[in-house]
Amino acid sequence: MTCLPQTTTRKLGLVIDLDTCVGCHACVISCKGWNTENYGAALSDIDAYGAQPAGTFLNRVHSYEVEPANGCATQTVHFPKSCLHCEDAPCVTVCPTGASYKRAEDGIVLVNEDACIGCGLCAWACPYGARELDAAAGVMKKCTLCVDRIYNENLPEEDRVPACVRTCPAGARHFGDLGDPSSAVSQLVESRGGFDLMPELGTKPVNKYLPPRPKDRLQGVASEPAAAPSATGFFAWLDRALEKI
Repeated sequence: MTCLPQTTTRKLGLVIDLDTCVGCHACVISCKGWNTENYGAALSDIDAYGAQPAGTFLNRVHSYEVEPANGCATQTVHFPKSCLHCEDAPCVTVCPTGASYKRAEDGIVLVNEDACIGCGLCAWACPYGARELDAAAGVMKKCTLCVDRIYNENLPEEDRVPACVRTCPAGARHFGDLGDPSSAVSQLVESRGGFDLMPELGTKPVNKYLPPRPKDRLQGVASEPAAAPSATGFFAWLDRALEKI
C-alpha cells in the first residue's frame, strides 16, 4: 500500500467561510470547467439532459437550514465540500498501485491517473465522499487544488490560485499555506475560530472552515402586525367609493 510522507514542507489548502458563502455554485462551475479543459482526463457528463444524468464533480455545495441552539434566527448555511488534503489521508494508504499519493513538498493529495486501476478503494476509505470514479475515463478524480494553476508562471500572479478561489464572488474561499502560522489563512483561522470537518476521525484535514456568525435575535417586537396607516384625502374618498361597489 502507499505510504504517506512523515512531514510536508508546506500545507497548502483552503479556508472556507461559511458566513459569507451564498451558495451560488460559481466554485462548482469554475472547478468543472478548469479540470475538464486542462488537468488530466476530462470530467465526464453523461446524458446530461436525459432521464438519468451522471457526471463527475470535484467540488459540491450542500445547503442546510440550521436553527441555532441559542434561540437566534433560523438561517441557511451553504456548505462547500471537496478533498480536504488530509495529513493522515486514508485514501492514500489503501491505494494498491501507488496512484493515490500525498506530495511532501506542499501536502497536496493527487492521483496519478496512469497508475489508477479504478478499484475504488480510495473512495471507500475517504470519510468525506470527496472522490469520484469517472465513469467515462475509468479513473478516480478528486480536487487537485488546481496544481496546474498555482505553479504556472505563465499566468498572472493573481490567477495562481485554485479556480474556485479566483471565481468566488463573495470572497468566501481563501488559499494558502496552513502550515505557516504567519500566513493570511492561518491568521484567519485563528481569529475566526476555524475548525476541522469531523475531527473525531483523526484524518487531520488541512482545509478549514470558518463558522457562520450568529444572527441577531429579535427583541421586544410586537407579536401583532402594525396597523396599516389610514388613508386621507383623495384615497379616503376612493376607499369609500369602492366599498359601495
